[in-house]
Amino acid sequence: HLFSSATLHYKLWASAFGGEIKSISAKYSGSQLLQKKYKEFEKSVRVEEIDGVKLVKNLAVKMEEMFRRKAEATRRLVEAAEEAHHQHEDNPDLQYEYFNAVLINEVDEEGNNVELGGEFILEPNDHFNNLSVNLSLSVVQVPTNMYNKDPDIVNGVYWSEALNKVFVENFEKDPTLIWQYFGSAKGFFRQYPGVKWHPDEHGVIGFDCRNRKWYIQAATSPKDVVILVDVSGSMKGLRLTIARQTVSSILDTLGDDDFFNIIAYNQEIHYVEPCLNGTLVRADRTNKDHFREHLDKLFAKGIGLLGEALSEAFTILNDFNQTGRGSVCSQAIMLVTDGATEMYDDVFEKYNWPERKVRIFPYLIGRESAFADNLKWMACANKGYFSQISTLADVQENVMRYLHVMSRPKVIDHEHDTVWTEAYVDSALSQAHKLNDKGGPSLMTTVAMPVFSTKNETNQGILLGVVGTDIPLQELMKLIPKHMLGIHGYAFAITNNGYILIHPDLRPLYQEGQKRRKPNYSSVDLSEVEWEDKDDILRNAMVNRRTGTFSMEVKKTVDRGRRVLKMHNDYYYTDIKGTPFSVGVALSRGHGKYFFRGNVSVEAGLRDLEQPDVALADEWTYCNTEEEHEHRHLTQIQAIKLFMTGRRPHLKCDRELIQEVLFDAVVTAPLEAYWTGLALNKSENSDKGVEITFLGTRTGLSRTKLFVRADQLSNKDFLTAEDKEGVFNADHFPLWYKRAAEQVPGTFVYSIPFSTALENKSVVLASTAIQLLDDRKSPIVAAVGIQMKLEFFQRKFWTACRQCTALDGKCSISCDNEDINCYLIDNNGFILVTEDQSQTGLFFGEVEGAVMNKLLQMGSFKRITLYDYQALCEEYTGSSDSARTLSDVTVFLSRPRGKTMMVPCDTEYPAFVSERTIKETTGNIDCDGCVRSFVIQQIPSSNLFMVVVDSKSLNLSSFIFTLDIFEHNESLKCDRLKFQKDRKKPESCHPFHPEENAMECGSATRLSTALTAALLPLIAVSISR
Repeated sequence: HLFSSATLHYKLWASAFGGEIKSISAKYSGSQLLQKKYKEFEKSVRVEEIDGVKLVKNLAVKMEEMFRRKAEATRRLVEAAEEAHHQHEDNPDLQYEYFNAVLINEVDEEGNNVELGGEFILEPNDHFNNLSVNLSLSVVQVPTNMYNKDPDIVNGVYWSEALNKVFVENFEKDPTLIWQYFGSAKGFFRQYPGVKWHPDEHGVIGFDCRNRKWYIQAATSPKDVVILVDVSGSMKGLRLTIARQTVSSILDTLGDDDFFNIIAYNQEIHYVEPCLNGTLVRADRTNKDHFREHLDKLFAKGIGLLGEALSEAFTILNDFNQTGRGSVCSQAIMLVTDGATEMYDDVFEKYNWPERKVRIFPYLIGRESAFADNLKWMACANKGYFSQISTLADVQENVMRYLHVMSRPKVIDHEHDTVWTEAYVDSALSQAHKLNDKGGPSLMTTVAMPVFSTKNETNQGILLGVVGTDIPLQELMKLIPKHMLGIHGYAFAITNNGYILIHPDLRPLYQEGQKRRKPNYSSVDLSEVEWEDKDDILRNAMVNRRTGTFSMEVKKTVDRGRRVLKMHNDYYYTDIKGTPFSVGVALSRGHGKYFFRGNVSVEAGLRDLEQPDVALADEWTYCNTEEEHEHRHLTQIQAIKLFMTGRRPHLKCDRELIQEVLFDAVVTAPLEAYWTGLALNKSENSDKGVEITFLGTRTGLSRTKLFVRADQLSNKDFLTAEDKEGVFNADHFPLWYKRAAEQVPGTFVYSIPFSTALENKSVVLASTAIQLLDDRKSPIVAAVGIQMKLEFFQRKFWTACRQCTALDGKCSISCDNEDINCYLIDNNGFILVTEDQSQTGLFFGEVEGAVMNKLLQMGSFKRITLYDYQALCEEYTGSSDSARTLSDVTVFLSRPRGKTMMVPCDTEYPAFVSERTIKETTGNIDCDGCVRSFVIQQIPSSNLFMVVVDSKSLNLSSFIFTLDIFEHNESLKCDRLKFQKDRKKPESCHPFHPEENAMECGSATRLSTALTAALLPLIAVSISR
């Protein structure tokens, strides 16, 4: 009736609103003027197709070069350290005042410097996260549980002073270096530049350099480890607590190239994670945390049958080694028990002699040493090391010792393997530096090398420690030629284990802007972000260091996961020589594969570049001002000017990019005058509905003009660094640019930004893309847009919906009618205008579920399923009573028991996209004994639709649609633990060495004569071999 006869009206409303809003957007953004300006240059520009293979190879070479420079700096430190130690004679009575990182600049009650303190000049430095540092000296940190003046430490600190000179020289040679350091096997840590360390509220610094990933990776070879924990009745109480802590400390020493499993034994064998019966898993953060949770569930009862447990451990190690899936290098069994009643030589004879491939490390828990002899014998007979742990405080030191034994073969071989860690942040370090208030530390990788003693002592091989230097991943990002990758293109890099080093979709933090990192942030696999690659073709090719190409359809989410862009990506990849990393580049087909070059004179370009409304992309590298100390203070625009006028020829700049930036500056310059004219004209924009106009070009250049005073803006975050998705940044173009590029050229895309502040629904952004040519191959050169007040935009819509064709002006129908509801929604189904203000910004399906459902059935909208493998879900946690180390106590105290906590999980969620072809559709929904009609009408030249719904009988609540998220369940967890993706093993491996001194096998108490007698035949065998 009324409804269907009004279809003509709806068409009229849609075209009236469409015409009005487009003319406002075009007028204030100056889009036609800009299109015209680029057209004028059409004849003189060259359009080129981007050669992805060449692009990725050039990028790999640049990255190689950068990594090589860092590795060279590290190698210089190794040489200096070994030389200094060679020259030094150990002196047990040495007195030496060194700068202790915690004590510098501390004074006692009388105002005198405390011992090991002293005045230490510190100056703030922006290159080191604005910390106050000393660029000519390093400081020494000694773990809280060690004595500052222990002779071993004083001697080590004394000879390692020689590194100061090299630290300074390295930093002068390569000003992009950040922290350089030496972690000593004795436990102290020398760090350059010198910086003050702050203990936590308990007066503790939980940092011990020897259990850092970079230290362990450099000191030892990859290993397969089975941990056996005695849970017989005698282990009750404190012993079990110490045992748990010991296992947890052993886990701390395992890294991404290691594999492990934990077996608890009494009269039976219990796999701590039953799902991993008979196999080993990679020691990444997720797996280790998973096992730690299970450790809390252990309880002691029964008798301990160690023989069966040892047999099981040997069997797993052997079987797993045969599959070739593990580290295929060193093997060890860690035995955590309060005693062994026999020697089990029959077991060793069967599985481990004469090769002795598996080392045995017994940890005797408790003060009693009645059964110590048997355990010592096991260690000595199997190239291991025996330790006794009687209190919680002894755990850390004793566990560390096994690393020295494991590193012996490497030391005797004198192999200075260079190791690279995956992407991580050292939270203990940043806490000690009090970084947390300063915007938080950024992800980095560390390059490290072991330092050996070159004195010809015995053939034990002595590891002195490990030197390392950190490389912020920002540095890698700076090498990416963003302008060549197109609007949706990006570069990414992964490690030999398939983990992401850099990728624009890696989200290491719990929430944007929050400082907390997710527990498994450093082991996100490439397949979890490029999840459309179901068969891991891209991932495995990159892990295996191949060079090649791959392509697939992808769905990229933008705008905090609420919207989706579908495209076809071509991937190009190759390895970064000299490192375990591989790099890839993704280009999207269509406009993403074309680049064009325009030419203007340098004078004209520099003149227009220096206009006050011009800004360059903050994180893009036009000129590398980091490489020389004298250039550090320059802005990008100043550096470009110095470079192009030839005044600083040795500045490193990207001439090609600068040439195009100058071109864009000249072409967009007339907009500045045009916008100023609009702003000065009093009759224009009198109600201040349009607040800002802005443009961005393919070279990261942007211009903005405010039509209202800055303090009157409805959305102050827009176009500032706060608004991460709205600006050019190291790994993406602004959201308004990306979305405009996917619209039909000449039309605008409108949206209400989902800003961090959810209450900020007060503005609408409109943007449109500027194409160079008219054909399909045309590159997109720029995007322009405006920000307007939401109520101004809504008012235009309601005005348009009051129009009608009646001559007497008495309209039969308008949106004010009770019987109809009018909505304006965008191409992802979010509401921009509705009569009920509280519904603005909601998903249309949450308000009109039945209508949305019908639109999906009719094919006007399509549902797309997306996956997020880096999500967090709430989980209820019971309390646990396991002991924690000093450094964990703080965490433990501050977390009330039985709360929910966020844990990593996989989720699946929907997004909706309109089909471009709907011009107008009417539909009916049957309800009990009635029919509801609705009309959807496209707004011309936009991404918007008007939906008018017959508002009678609204009891359709059963049809509410939400953007629900589905979590995946536990049973998948087991499959995921078991499933091991391809990885490339590290090249070097030193499992054992014939000249090794295996008699150095633990604990100062002498072996009893009976034991020595039992060992003699063994030694004879090994000598004769």
